[in-house]
Amino acid sequence: MDKVRAIFVSHEHSDHISGIPILAKKYQLPVYVTPPTQQNGGLYLEEHLVFSFAAFQTIVIGELHITAFPKFHDASNPHSFIVACRDIKVGVFTDIGVVCDHLIRHFSQCHAAFLEANYDEDMLENGGYPFHLKRRIRGGQGHLSNKQALALFMTHKPSFMTHLLLSHLSKNNNDPKIVQELFDGCAGETKIIIASRFEETSVYHIGVADGYKQPELKVKSYQATLF
Repeated sequence: MDKVRAIFVSHEHSDHISGIPILAKKYQLPVYVTPPTQQNGGLYLEEHLVFSFAAFQTIVIGELHITAFPKFHDASNPHSFIVACRDIKVGVFTDIGVVCDHLIRHFSQCHAAFLEANYDEDMLENGGYPFHLKRRIRGGQGHLSNKQALALFMTHKPSFMTHLLLSHLSKNNNDPKIVQELFDGCAGETKIIIASRFEETSVYHIGVADGYKQPELKVKSYQATLF
């Protein structure tokens, strides 16, 4: 925790934010959140810890530059993020209902990305979720399926993307083996990592071309909520 400098909130769903007030107060961490997200999420924070952000505005935290952009999700003001360190960019693209132009443009800039692969279409269809929940998940404001994530990767992956960390896999409607096999077949030179819900991954060093002297950006993946 002594390395954490700030918290960025992507949207107000309780499974993502319920621990933020205690965490921010205990460690006196600034919380970057849009006013609609804070209001609709009922985030009661110490006033001096609250900082607003807006889409396409870059926030500087040390050497990191964090830029948010809008996404489709069933929340009041949801955003995804690009985290940049010098010329290295890592995207955080989870809790997304559909692939939109904003996502395509930012994904195509990334040296690495956390990308949602939430559900297998057959497992969701044949699983035990009630119909209204199935409709919410696949209805354009919920989550990306394995096939939607794969289509984005195959069509818009930049040649310099070295790592793809597939994230936010559903416990009930997905299988890490299915996801791994699906992406390994067309990964090329990109390393595919499945973010487990049970343990953290290794630390990955995301760099640019050999001989380039700018610092690398270290990435550790978690299947649990990112923001």
